[in-house]
Amino acid sequence: MDDRPRYMISVAAELVGMHPQTLRIYEAKGLVRPGRTPGGTRLYSERDLERLRAIQRLTTELGLNLAGVQRVLALEDEMQKLRARAERVERQMREEVERVHKQYRRDLVVWSQVEMEQRHPRRSR
Repeated sequence: MDDRPRYMISVAAELVGMHPQTLRIYEAKGLVRPGRTPGGTRLYSERDLERLRAIQRLTTELGLNLAGVQRVLALEDEMQKLRARAERVERQMREEVERVHKQYRRDLVVWSQVEMEQRHPRRSR
């Protein structure tokens, strides 16, 4: 999902089918955080638009009020952070298991050679 701010409030509002004032209210409530130009103009990213569409679904389809929407979005944000963390930990575990397996393979080869030399000294010469 693209995080680059690019749509002015009027364009963003039109793309999601909302009034610009609604977007301002959602920003004031902390539901969406558009970027800003140096002059202070709000700029919405694709991720912001997707979040606005989610807010719209939660309010219209599920009938949640803005406090409910805030809670749902906070839980979804937390869940996304936990997913990213779990993926990172899983990747680290896989890398560590692979490192250990490589070490085992190296140790097994060396051990096998030593064992063979000890059991069959004539064969190794």
